[in-house]
Amino acid sequence: MSKTWVWSDQHFGHEKTCTVFKRADGTPLRPFASAEEMNEVMVARNNERVSPNDRVYYLGDVVINRKYLRLLDRLNGRKVLIKGNHDIFKLDDYAAYFDDIRAYHVLNGIMFSHVPVHPDSLARFGCNVHGHLHANRVQIQGGRIDPNYYNVSVECTDFAPITLEDLYERIQAQGGHVGFRNGNGPQGVD
Repeated sequence: MSKTWVWSDQHFGHEKTCTVFKRADGTPLRPFASAEEMNEVMVARNNERVSPNDRVYYLGDVVINRKYLRLLDRLNGRKVLIKGNHDIFKLDDYAAYFDDIRAYHVLNGIMFSHVPVHPDSLARFGCNVHGHLHANRVQIQGGRIDPNYYNVSVECTDFAPITLEDLYERIQAQGGHVGFRNGNGPQGVD
């Protein structure tokens, strides 16, 4: 039986994610010596988990340099792209690698997007699963993690996709909600 996976912000080929970008404490954002090493680790981690017929949602910022688009052919799974702010190439450039390309997607009452959506847009959705923030999380007053958001940037998923089931468990473990709020919306729309 096929599985569904999700992850974000691979930034394949983006050297600065390994050499320049830092966490708040000054440590490197990504623990790789180069973009090439990072690319190979993420391809291997994807392919160790994902079968060719599994569905994989990429929540944006997949590649920075056009020449790395062809690396997507090496990744197992039927791919769906939720475009991010760095996914700047023409639609045709992505269409060769993705079965579907969207601005956002709703699955079982959860909104998938690249950038976290405004809180007013979440009224009917259980949670917003997003990327964009890399190692950071959406917070509420007092610096607590907002349970209405879950970040699946690769820095938060050990540089590998996670299953939908794992995602649901993580959302619930942080006090979030899976499914539409108040029964508001269709179930299982894919």
